Amino acid sequence: MTKGGQAPFCHERPDHMTEECAVFGVYAPGEDVARLTYFGLYALQHRGQESAGIAVGDGKTVTAVKNLGLVSQVFEETDLAALPGEVAIGHTRYSTTGQSTKWENTQPHMSSIGRQLIALAHNGNLINTADLRDDLRAHHMHLQSTTDSEAIAALIGEITQRTNHIRQAVAETMARVRGAYAVVLITEMALYAFRDPLGVRPLCLGELSDGRGWVVASETCALDIIGARFVREVEPGECIKISADGVETFLSDPDPGRRRAFCMFEYVYFARPDSIMSDLSLYEARYRMGETLASEYPVEADAVMGVPDSGTPAAIGYAHASGIPFVEGLAKNRYVGRTFIQPSQLQRQLGIRLKLNPMRFAIEGKRLVVVDDSIVRGNTTRALVQMLREMGAREVHMRISSPPVAWPCFFGIDTDTRDQLIGAHKSVEQIRAHIGADSLGYLSQAGMVAATGLPASNFCLACFDGRYPLDVSDKLAAEAAAHPGAGTAQLEV
Repeated sequence: MTKGGQAPFCHERPDHMTEECAVFGVYAPGEDVARLTYFGLYALQHRGQESAGIAVGDGKTVTAVKNLGLVSQVFEETDLAALPGEVAIGHTRYSTTGQSTKWENTQPHMSSIGRQLIALAHNGNLINTADLRDDLRAHHMHLQSTTDSEAIAALIGEITQRTNHIRQAVAETMARVRGAYAVVLITEMALYAFRDPLGVRPLCLGELSDGRGWVVASETCALDIIGARFVREVEPGECIKISADGVETFLSDPDPGRRRAFCMFEYVYFARPDSIMSDLSLYEARYRMGETLASEYPVEADAVMGVPDSGTPAAIGYAHASGIPFVEGLAKNRYVGRTFIQPSQLQRQLGIRLKLNPMRFAIEGKRLVVVDDSIVRGNTTRALVQMLREMGAREVHMRISSPPVAWPCFFGIDTDTRDQLIGAHKSVEQIRAHIGADSLGYLSQAGMVAATGLPASNFCLACFDGRYPLDVSDKLAAEAAAHPGAGTAQLEV
């Protein structure tokens, strides 16, 4: 079953940093796995708002409902009632590869291995997709979408048909694909979850109460909403299988000394503040970033305010460390999606006025410290500063809880060209002038990392310093041609 009048089982292929996607999976015989997945996706809606989908295995086959839109728009009560089963996966999408408005690119991706159906959902971005797709076409495999997910599913299918073993196919696929991926996959009676060897994208394992089943998800907040207990993170390079035999784990590359490269922007912005990653509360990490920002860029002011929601914990930390009172100066309309979802810059600029409304009582006549998580293009921040001045702010001092974003991401964030990044071609003073602030301060890279309590070697920081954990020289060569004299990135491979 698919929703939206589409053929069943069809193959697929801002001013802030933009998220990738979210994945969720559950194995729980006797439970309403479709409904559990629906609530899990609701908790993960912040990671992608273009499409949503759920696939369920009932012991005999795999069935899916998916469509463009938010979770609440895609699924109705009748959809969930029509998805009985014991194992399920779900996906919310923000496109970093593939057309965002093409139904065939919605996930989970459905595929067949002989007579067996599988469903697969992916968060991240591969950097060798073109080579993989060429290889698959050489084996006469017809690819209908433009997503990495179809290439992963097709590769698993091709290897499974040759070896008759999905576990081996997953391991071989993990050895061949390069880039960032957190993947969930179901057959009619089992759930698989696997993560890239660098651990760029998050993936965690949880257990339902009373031993009723197991859950995997992009963030722990999705476990909380269904009452599951967080067990641990899926390790980089690990694959787990969950079935009637319990949880089985195996590694495609069991190297404890391997370089890790967890995306720092999960801590800065992407993940919900009530999630936990690497045993650290995201709220606590952002609070500490704000405290450090106050010590690095103090200023005399009357009030500190955050740009909701991701800038708020850092703003509270800044206020606490500086002794300046915290105020809520912006009311957020929570029924408007994040501004980067809009397809054009004009709509992004209009979007901030739909999403954020300044409150004159907290702003008028005051010298404000305004804390946000990042500046990517600069136009939304410029519109925000203008709104605050229109409300009577005497001064606006912008403080950013991360360093300038100066390099593109090729691992699942929608900033793949330097001309999108104001930090790539303007100095901090030039950015300050562009956004119209009285002062501008960015958190240092060292201060940002220290706030996590983890070593810098655990993270991918390439968007700040150009030091990529994988060889992306072909993509950087194209960037250098488009932006001569912009500098050279350093590869850590």
